[in-house]
Amino acid sequence: MTRDLFEGLYEAEEAPQSCAPDLRIITGDSLEILPTLQVESFRCCVTSPPYWGLRDYDHLAQIGSESSPEEYVTNLVAIFREVRKVLRKDGTFWLNIGDGYARNGGTGKCGPNAIVGNTKKLIQKRNCKVPDCWGLKDRDLMGLPWRVAFALQEDGWILRSKITWIKKTAMPESVRNRPTSATEELFLFSKAPAYFYDSNAVRESSGANLRNYWILGPDGTSSGHPAAFPRELARRCILLGSKVGDSVLDPFAGSGTTGVVANELERNATLIDLNPEYSRMSKKRAHSATKRLKTANT
Repeated sequence: MTRDLFEGLYEAEEAPQSCAPDLRIITGDSLEILPTLQVESFRCCVTSPPYWGLRDYDHLAQIGSESSPEEYVTNLVAIFREVRKVLRKDGTFWLNIGDGYARNGGTGKCGPNAIVGNTKKLIQKRNCKVPDCWGLKDRDLMGLPWRVAFALQEDGWILRSKITWIKKTAMPESVRNRPTSATEELFLFSKAPAYFYDSNAVRESSGANLRNYWILGPDGTSSGHPAAFPRELARRCILLGSKVGDSVLDPFAGSGTTGVVANELERNATLIDLNPEYSRMSKKRAHSATKRLKTANT
């Protein structure tokens, strides 16, 4: 592949030369970008793709806007198949993904299918119809995290752990016929039975091995992204799954939390996102983080 063709696939923005370790921020479709990256060059991948049918990220090729959750699962499997190629043989893949309900309600300011956050009318209208798959019925919990996990397992990944992220401040819900949702799933996958995992990097306060439920609150300041995961979640995954100097990947970078935390932990990072605005957001956060790191080290 020539350099001109390579550059034509995406718009790449790199952090300033003074930024050490390296941080690459790439704007483009992960399914096109990942095959251009060096095979087996990343020790760890930490990511959270857009959830199906929840938000509109203003791009025609966005994950999460598929006409059915089946198509959503298929698209994620294809992308993470490319992730597996660029992970080292002893690499790990950490996936945070949320669930959703098969809803069949009206549109408006209230009700089970109300406009929330940056959800737009097109997605809202589509969500009024129960998806014709998996035997779903009105108000069924779809079980998307596990459907994705099992599909990835079938595609070759080794599913090593399910971690429950317990949210200290969960988003309020007006439901009266079920408990309010206050957890999300985080899956740990590996390429091979033997893989790098530093169990001493993060321990329980008692010194015991880290357990598979993490009670985490939101970050103190907003990243500007409508669905950013906590820095502490990224920090734990990166510490457990990589060494200083290793390279970390996030193919759904959003506001760049994975990259910023990886750099603070002295790891290199490559971030990919389809939305140019989020790439600019990541670059801005990287600049700020670099200043904080320099201050902390002087």
